[in-house]
Amino acid sequence: MTSLAENIHTPVAIVGAGACGLTAALALSRLGIECVVLERDAVPSGSTALSSGFVPAPCTRVQQAAQVKDSTDLFAQDIQHKAHGQAAPALVKAYSEAIGPAMDALEAHHHVPWQLLDQFLYPGHSVHRMHAVPEKTGEGLMSRLRAAADAAGVVVLTQAQVKALNADASGLVHSLSYTQPDGTLSHLSCDAVILACNGFGGNAEMVQQHLPAMKDAQYAGHVGNDGSAVAWGLQLGAELADMGAYQGHGSWATPQGSLISWALMMEGGIQINRFGARFHDETQGYSEAAVQVLNQPDGVAWNVFDNQLLHFAQDFPDFVAAQTAGAVKSAANAESLSAIVGCPVMALDKTLAEVNHLAEATALEKPDAKDRWGRSFKRPLDGPFHAIKVTGALFHTQGGLNINAQCQVLKPDGKTLPNLYAAGGAARGVSGAEVWGYLSGNGLLSAIAGGHIAAHAVAHTIRENTL
Repeated sequence: MTSLAENIHTPVAIVGAGACGLTAALALSRLGIECVVLERDAVPSGSTALSSGFVPAPCTRVQQAAQVKDSTDLFAQDIQHKAHGQAAPALVKAYSEAIGPAMDALEAHHHVPWQLLDQFLYPGHSVHRMHAVPEKTGEGLMSRLRAAADAAGVVVLTQAQVKALNADASGLVHSLSYTQPDGTLSHLSCDAVILACNGFGGNAEMVQQHLPAMKDAQYAGHVGNDGSAVAWGLQLGAELADMGAYQGHGSWATPQGSLISWALMMEGGIQINRFGARFHDETQGYSEAAVQVLNQPDGVAWNVFDNQLLHFAQDFPDFVAAQTAGAVKSAANAESLSAIVGCPVMALDKTLAEVNHLAEATALEKPDAKDRWGRSFKRPLDGPFHAIKVTGALFHTQGGLNINAQCQVLKPDGKTLPNLYAAGGAARGVSGAEVWGYLSGNGLLSAIAGGHIAAHAVAHTIRENTL
């Protein structure tokens, strides 16, 4: 990545070189506005690299080419439905409308090749709108964005950990202070700041305060998510919002420490506890499933699926990596499976029989085709079986600095801080205030749409100020 001399000026300083920060930087490069991205790590990765890399977006070139009927309004409805109407309406509208153009711009101008994932529907989405790069991983997405930033000449200062935002009495940020590996404290003056660093999932004290259900959960996010953006914003008089919202995941392989795609559940897999019993509707969402799994004995569960689903899951590189690491245990029949799980075989037989009865009832369109949680099954689970031991994990937070539809940071009185913008994990998301409000892909939606919006808003302000 490009290096930078000390004590210089840039029109826009961006904190964080994940999907949000690099999307913002690339948009600014297209708009002819210089910027510097400050990244604490030697190689930008962040929460994006740890994610699945899947981005929901309506009306993209790729989606339209697949002849999927979608709209920004339908996407907004899906977001609000999952959030029980608690997501900030202005942000829902702004992100729903911005994400498609942002994705298309990354493809058209920076050669980020999107593919539409149309083999399954993630929880809460009405139509196929999930996109991924060919690698189908978060690391693959980050590699593409890093290459795009290099090609565009974006200045990314790595191993530069921002320590403070320096502002005047009005809250106008005039410079950033950051440290380099040798401990040197340097300063970068600027006209505007975009906080694109992530949330506070790596700050145990803040997690305990705001997300008590996750205080003992494994943290599967980036250690750099230490709540710095929240602290800086509060020092400048910013308001916080939706601090109880987060993305959990109920399918974190243990002890391997890897993400198992929730597509397994959506396509017919089940979760059982050590008693061999199911305990929730697995299709409601992987985020709230984290709490369900953690509430089971020992805070663990087993993902159970059959050969057809195994072959389906092997299309996902993350799953293949987990399988290679020994996460997948195979059993010829229910008796062998019960030995792996450590549950009574009679209880497991009962669970599998219920699933297969529900599948038969669905096929015959019977009224009793749904279980006590409201889930139905399209087909039975047939041996041989496969199982993965999982726990609930915290991935990233969805609360943070309150922002308006232009990603300007707000004060409690509703006024904006003069030149501070926030997006992605640094800001409130569109998941309402609780774990169940997280619609699949909301994290990267906020990152990419938010970075795109913030860049355009900053460029507009800078141009107005130079007239």
